[in-house]
Amino acid sequence: MKTLLYIDGFNLYYGALKNTPFKWLNPLSLTQRKFRKNQIIGVKYFTAKVSGRSGDQSQPQRQELYWRALRTIPSLEIICGHFREREIRARVVDPPPNFINVFKTEEKGSDVNLATNLLMDGFRDKYEVAIVISGDSDLITPIKMIRDEIGKPVGVVNPQLVSGPVAKPKHKRRKNAGLKKACSFYHAGISWNQLSESVFPDTLTDCVGSFTRPSEWR
Repeated sequence: MKTLLYIDGFNLYYGALKNTPFKWLNPLSLTQRKFRKNQIIGVKYFTAKVSGRSGDQSQPQRQELYWRALRTIPSLEIICGHFREREIRARVVDPPPNFINVFKTEEKGSDVNLATNLLMDGFRDKYEVAIVISGDSDLITPIKMIRDEIGKPVGVVNPQLVSGPVAKPKHKRRKNAGLKKACSFYHAGISWNQLSESVFPDTLTDCVGSFTRPSEWR
């Protein structure tokens, strides 16, 4: 069945990739390995531009290289939200003091962008099946609407690492009963082997020229 893939980039990163050597991931290859009978006709990747932080000023350059790698997938579109930083008052664990001011950085827009694209593409009959890689419970309602109101199946991959040396114990993994109930089929995680078999080659070529995986990710 003709399938569109919707990826919550930061949810995938923090759930399955952050402490692994597989950040140079080809998400299309990963999904094709998990759903071998689906014909994936397009990929929408939802993310936001990062900025350099103290101690890691090269983070934006690594992200740009990764986006270049993603764009070598002909069917892939990157859709950006944004980051918002604000000062908030937060309680500390061990007083004194009881409260301190901290900067809180939030990624905004990806969940809304994903939900909107999922719904509009469904209404416009752009897919027969949708697959969503996210564990965000904010997507429960649009997924349920696609399944029940439009009558199209929606699968969910909750992107948490379920095997390997840095996987969380089973009792500490995120469970999302709401997403599981809302969708047509559900995968509760991604394995170490699935990630290791789905990375881009170290060197890729696009219309600008050749480029390589960031040294920090090797």
